[in-house]
Amino acid sequence: MGCYFSSRERTRAEESLQELEALAQAAGAQVVDRTLQERLAPDAALYVGRGKAEALRLLVEAEKLDLLVFDDELSPGQQRNLEHKVDCKVLDRTQLILDIFARRARTREGKLQVELAQLSYLLPRLAGKGIMLSRLGGGIGTRGPGETKLEMDRRRIRNRIAQLRRDLDRVRTHRQLQRAKRQSVPFPIVALVGYTNAGKSTLFNALTEADTAVSSQLFATLDPLLRKVTLPNRLEIILSDTVGFVRKLPHDIVAAFRATLEEVRAADLLLHVIDVSNPNWREQSLAVSEVLLELGVQNTPAIEVYNKLDLLSEDMRTEAGKLAGNRSVLVSAKERSALSTLIHQIMNALESFSVQVELKIPYQRAALISRLHSEGRVNAESYDSDGIRIDVVLPQSTARSLRRYLVAQKV
Repeated sequence: MGCYFSSRERTRAEESLQELEALAQAAGAQVVDRTLQERLAPDAALYVGRGKAEALRLLVEAEKLDLLVFDDELSPGQQRNLEHKVDCKVLDRTQLILDIFARRARTREGKLQVELAQLSYLLPRLAGKGIMLSRLGGGIGTRGPGETKLEMDRRRIRNRIAQLRRDLDRVRTHRQLQRAKRQSVPFPIVALVGYTNAGKSTLFNALTEADTAVSSQLFATLDPLLRKVTLPNRLEIILSDTVGFVRKLPHDIVAAFRATLEEVRAADLLLHVIDVSNPNWREQSLAVSEVLLELGVQNTPAIEVYNKLDLLSEDMRTEAGKLAGNRSVLVSAKERSALSTLIHQIMNALESFSVQVELKIPYQRAALISRLHSEGRVNAESYDSDGIRIDVVLPQSTARSLRRYLVAQKV
């Protein structure tokens, strides 16, 4: 169920409602119907008009429905009033997304983040033990903390939230230590970002030759994945796969997943993966940009990766080809096509992390030559009376560790 408040918003509202249906299916619901209402403003008591609320009650009765999902966030009062009116469990978009996250969280960190987001959202909605709590019989909207925790009084819930924040602060500290270790031998971090189900995990597998789980369901990846990748120019990078974004992403989720999203903040380069086969890809791209702005990384260098080229017709491919440029590329992660172009763009974007130097290695340290061949790109090699002269492109970190043998640094 959704509302829009001017005729200009109808198309966008229909697209959002279609996405809500996909979210409901990802949560395990069977969608029977979906409907929109145009209003001048949301009704303070019911969100929808009283006539629409009555129509929903009749629909629930006729179809024997056990769940209504609204596309916008409802106030605690609106949610309670609607449940009284339609005699059915009512969820909003935020609760639905939180429920999906609860289903998908696998690591302890992911579960902590989901529970924090759920309790932060539910705390102002625990108005005694009224109809909202009486409907927690199981199913969508009740996963995660569970019925027992939701029936705690506000003081105990606040204490639990405080504990979760302390636990996540420890996770954050641990991540910072891990990041500090990585930065001691500084590999550039390249983070995959994008709308949920844009194909980030498939691209991650293609670039790393890993076998992480890939699914067409929304929010298949919640926990960050990190892999080291060696580029053709011998530059080693850390590639990070992160949680997908979505329109109307609840603020509680962004706040709770702060520790995970810090991998995006720490990135030196973003790969913004866009499902170009989706008719709404422009709106999805804009939604991702809004989240990146909220994270404060809007100025981080980025490459736009237009994915799922394999799903386009020839005419659509020709049209999509106009999108390719210096900082954008069309690929099919599934078929692993055009990945070499993407890798070349990554190398160009990370040029500042490598340097061309001329070194003279003493013969008694000749073992270093094999290291230079493995970690760098050797352009020339010659032999002098007092050592081996070598022209090589190296990561900055490797070049610094060998600066005692430096003859010249080239521009």
